[in-house]
Amino acid sequence: MVSIPLTLNLTEGSVSFSFTPDAAQDLQTAISELMERLKAVAAKGIPGGAKANPQQSMEYRYQGDVFLELFCNPNIWPTPFAAKVLVTLRDDRIRLTTETELTRIREDLNHYLEQV
Repeated sequence: MVSIPLTLNLTEGSVSFSFTPDAAQDLQTAISELMERLKAVAAKGIPGGAKANPQQSMEYRYQGDVFLELFCNPNIWPTPFAAKVLVTLRDDRIRLTTETELTRIREDLNHYLEQV
């Protein structure tokens, strides 16, 4: 399977790693579902908005040349634009764990999918 590098722009710096178009589609689906959950949580904060039940967290995992894990709890963010994602990227030599904005990940993923 063809693997083209995905670059994630973090709060400070960026990281690039091998990623596949199929994995990118899976991640895009997971992020779309997360956005719906975030919107449901945001709606409960609006006066007259529906009471929302606690929403399920997003836990995305990818195993290729590296292990990538993205985690976001939609219940703690007031809006989708405020949401942050915990990013863990590791292989047998290095481990990177950081937090970055969901909107940045979406933009980077969309840019990647336009390239492939």
